[in-house]
Amino acid sequence: MWMLRASARLELEVPVSTLRNSFRSLRVRLLATAFACAALLAGTGQMLGIGIEDVVDGGNNYAWQQIELPGAVCGNGSQYRFYVHDNAASSNLLVMFEGGGACWDYDTCSGRAGVLGAAHPNGIPNNYIQDFQPKYVSPLVNGADPGIPLRPKKTIATNGFDMVYMPYCTGDVHVGNSVVTYTDPTGQEPPITWRHVGYNNTRAALDYLHAFFPSINKLLVTGFSAGGVATSAAYYQARRTLLPAKGYLLNDSGPIFPAPNASYKSRPLHDLIQAQWNLASLYATLPATFNPSDFGTINDMVAREFPSDQLAYTGYSSDYNFSRFSYERFYPGITQAGVLANWRADQANLIARLNGYARFSYHVPWHRPINASHCSSIITFIGSHACSKIRKKYWYEIPWPQSWKCTGTFRPFETFLQNWLASDQVQRIVETENYYNNEDAGMSIVAPLINDAIDG
Repeated sequence: MWMLRASARLELEVPVSTLRNSFRSLRVRLLATAFACAALLAGTGQMLGIGIEDVVDGGNNYAWQQIELPGAVCGNGSQYRFYVHDNAASSNLLVMFEGGGACWDYDTCSGRAGVLGAAHPNGIPNNYIQDFQPKYVSPLVNGADPGIPLRPKKTIATNGFDMVYMPYCTGDVHVGNSVVTYTDPTGQEPPITWRHVGYNNTRAALDYLHAFFPSINKLLVTGFSAGGVATSAAYYQARRTLLPAKGYLLNDSGPIFPAPNASYKSRPLHDLIQAQWNLASLYATLPATFNPSDFGTINDMVAREFPSDQLAYTGYSSDYNFSRFSYERFYPGITQAGVLANWRADQANLIARLNGYARFSYHVPWHRPINASHCSSIITFIGSHACSKIRKKYWYEIPWPQSWKCTGTFRPFETFLQNWLASDQVQRIVETENYYNNEDAGMSIVAPLINDAIDG
């Protein structure tokens, strides 16, 4: 659908011959391990319950501090908590906004809607930072792409940063400003009063962090899914409050698509959340470079207000998670193909907008069979590479059974991150349609295990 071009030159960041030999070796070893394990289990007649900690050599052992600020609350009115890790040797800070859906009615806010509702309808438990999601979900927070069987753990560009983890429990992508009473449409349960007060929580946390970290060299504001939306929506406030020497924004799979009028497919979603979360009450806090009639101008706003900052978007063209929130409610009867067609059209509009700004990077792979192709930077970076030019192989090309070949720049996500964060390089790839990951033997072993862990 799109021209895929990372720069004026097409050059491989990883030699094709090296990649071919490495991937073939990895596939053989992974398959051998899988078959050996299967044979062992079959021989003993035992089935073992496998958790993410059995598959991924990840997590962290940070000395987290749990912060509870007066007046900061979750949607259900319970205390909001966030977490800080202070590395005494670092002057660089990463702020991570957690993802987890969104809500705007009884079903989605109460938890009844399940995965198509908001995370943590019952609030953030004490010491939540030691739970599965915050401990394993983000290699960026952990400073390493975690190891998986026969693929070693690898330090990445965020290693050694001070860390802040912002859990998500208000259903409003961390930026709402409304208290609403929602009524059960079935009449079976009493109404709930829901506090879409993410903006207050975010604002209070930023003020606290400014006092805690008075001198910041590099500030990386990032988040995944709903947290990706918060990354873009709250960056202006974060940047002006924390006052770093250098600013970096990385939105993972929470795009705020341009939608200046009703002909744009994301406009119904934008109209709904503007009303339910009372977003208009916050417009006065933003500069004139934001146009309230088009939420997509939040991207223009951060680029224009901070022209020296490094800004980036990443997400899959086949994301079938965030896209469902964007369209299913508003286009009754829409099929998966229709959802993805809308998503790809909206994403093309976004990329066209980002191309107008010299320091806006993007890393857009096509598909990964982990978490319905949602989020590039969660759990593991395996399969989150992007290729600037990819095609089906000719019959005589090896290795088999992989039928796809990258003939342009093959850029793993960890390489993108290193180039962007450590070297301030602008990088741009939008991958064309391919199913390389579906044919990767290692992925066929790892993806089901990770998906099972994510699904609980």
